[in-house]
Amino acid sequence: MSTSTSLTTLGSASDATRARRRPALWAWGGRLWEPLLGILLALVAVEIASRSGLVNSRALPPATDICAVLIERLGRPDLWSDIMLTLQGWVQGLIVALVVGGLLGGAAGLSETVFHLLRPIVEFMRPVPSVALIPLAILTLGSGMESKVFLAGFAATWPILIHTMYGVRSLDPVQADVARSFRIRRHDVVMRVLLPTAMPYIATGVRIASAIALALTVSAELIIGAPGIGSSLNVARASGATDLAYAYLLVAGMLGWLLNLLFLAIERKTLSWHPIHRERAT
Repeated sequence: MSTSTSLTTLGSASDATRARRRPALWAWGGRLWEPLLGILLALVAVEIASRSGLVNSRALPPATDICAVLIERLGRPDLWSDIMLTLQGWVQGLIVALVVGGLLGGAAGLSETVFHLLRPIVEFMRPVPSVALIPLAILTLGSGMESKVFLAGFAATWPILIHTMYGVRSLDPVQADVARSFRIRRHDVVMRVLLPTAMPYIATGVRIASAIALALTVSAELIIGAPGIGSSLNVARASGATDLAYAYLLVAGMLGWLLNLLFLAIERKTLSWHPIHRERAT
């Protein structure tokens, strides 16, 4: 009798587990297919607009022509070399932003004096468009990788700095008082109290900074002429190969989308304990 009851209980538990997994798998599939469906609809709209004459096909080639050129370029090493050069500038710029923005944001979040000293500087410098610094970058750093890294790092620093600063400042004073009253070591307070509070803010800032750093890297290549996706896009545009220019533009967009998915996956993995990610997983 007890054996049958145990089997019945195990069967009910497995059925409940499958019932919980099914919506999660369905939601995951929906999150995967919905963006792909949106991209497909956008390509169909471009195809119809170009083929019907609604838009000049010289200015906007059909999506099938753009995709055909892109597929053909995928078999060439020069496209992958451009992607690697763009990613190299993006990575280095993002690392600079992480170091500068993380350190300054953490210091401003922990110290009221540093916060009030940095706040006017941040509010003054943050609205300055990074593209406006291109002449300065060319004069001081030249037209190579250094300029790309500087522009990408400058633009990506602000979201990391601001999110880190306000993430640290969002620490509940009661939690800090409890930690002090129990005489918990400073290292443990930082690792177990401060970081869990600030990490959701920091993760969002890093994800935003990643997109900004990629946009500035491609923009620097496009304007300065540094090797990469933007430089090849500009050469294709100047030579009249409009379909190739749009193919490089599509590569840049897909690269940004994939990087955003990567950071979202890392965020869900590292912050799986956070209520937002727990709700999405159920």
